[in-house]
Amino acid sequence: MSSDFPTTAADLRGETSAIAVSELARRARITLERQFPVLWVRGELSGVTRAASGHLYFSLKDDAAQLRCVMFRSRSQLLPFEPRAGLQVEVRAQVSLYEPRGDFQLTVDAMRQAGVGGLFEAFLRLKAKLEAEGLFDAARKRPLPPLPARIAVVTSPSAAALRDVLATLARRAPHVELVLVPCLVQGVEAPARIAAALAAAGRCDADLVLLVRGGGSAEDLAAFNDERVARAIAACPLPVVSGVGHETDFSIADFVADLRAATPTAAAEIVSTGHVDAARRLHALAERLGRAQRDRLDRLGRRLDDLAERLHAPARQLALARERLDALHGRMRRAGASQLRQAQNRTEGLTLRLRGSRPALDMRRAGLARLRDHLQQAAGSHLDDARQRLRLAAAQLGQLDPGAVLSRGYALVRDSEGRIVRDAASLTVGQPVRLQFGQGGADADITRLRDKD
Repeated sequence: MSSDFPTTAADLRGETSAIAVSELARRARITLERQFPVLWVRGELSGVTRAASGHLYFSLKDDAAQLRCVMFRSRSQLLPFEPRAGLQVEVRAQVSLYEPRGDFQLTVDAMRQAGVGGLFEAFLRLKAKLEAEGLFDAARKRPLPPLPARIAVVTSPSAAALRDVLATLARRAPHVELVLVPCLVQGVEAPARIAAALAAAGRCDADLVLLVRGGGSAEDLAAFNDERVARAIAACPLPVVSGVGHETDFSIADFVADLRAATPTAAAEIVSTGHVDAARRLHALAERLGRAQRDRLDRLGRRLDDLAERLHAPARQLALARERLDALHGRMRRAGASQLRQAQNRTEGLTLRLRGSRPALDMRRAGLARLRDHLQQAAGSHLDDARQRLRLAAAQLGQLDPGAVLSRGYALVRDSEGRIVRDAASLTVGQPVRLQFGQGGADADITRLRDKD
């Protein structure tokens, strides 16, 4: 055991000085890495995240536990499949501790899908071998010709990938000549057939080679992980575009090829991009040329018309000048007459307005007399109305006068306190009362009370 760790009883009792958290984390990491060798661990992927740096972070779990894992970019970019949550995998990892957070984790340097361990091991061995030889180096990758006129397609004549390629190129670049180099793409004999087809494609005077196959299982794609196919791609004198499987599938052929496409259709789109761009530019240039030609013809036509006008004979030009002079003279006469008429009309209008603003004195006097008569009539009528209303009001007031009522033989009875007696029931026998008549009054005593009858 390293001398960095406590070895005495005093150390174990904690009688030594305390250590920093970072030191303890470092010692724990060293212990874990020494205790556990590199080993394979099986589990389900969870929380898969690829950082901007290219590193792959995920958790590996089963029914009872889970572990944090990291796979650095240099290793994760070589995976032949795309890790995703829920996938059962086996990883080769070093048990370690992430010191900044104190997290127990696995540092993964290889990953394979569970159940394809043998194929994956062979894939990794061949990949490491070819990578060491430099077959994957970017420096040896050849650029694709921007406008290939002849393309060799290496695939099975009955493969769906061939139909996808033919449909894509017929739509995007129908003028490109295609040469089919048939071969097997699956089975024991497929690697040798693919290698021979690649060699034949390199001799068919094409501009590049498309090596395509549709998706499938790891066993279906095993032929493209064969060393013979890899070396045939590297030896091909033409640039090779690999379009094998689906987007998440990676093969040795993809790493050796000059360019890897996600699918056969994507491979056809990549090699025809230059033709599509060229057609688009050609169409734009044709439109610009057409507009330029039309504009130039219009300018030349207008210039020709101007020159034709200037080529008239001198006599014709003189006649035209006289016509213009006569027209101007007529316009000037008409304009003078029109202005004179307008001035006369304005003068007549002002005269009428002036006459209308000075009415005769007799008319004013007659008007005043009429107003005086109307005023007198209105005043007399108003006075008669007032007198009539006064007489009517006096008559109504006389009817309401109590004295007038009393003068008709009625009398007003009051008690000793001067209150008017309205009901005989309010009187008592012997009670004094006062009587008021139309003329004068009298005092009396109540001697008998009678009921209503």
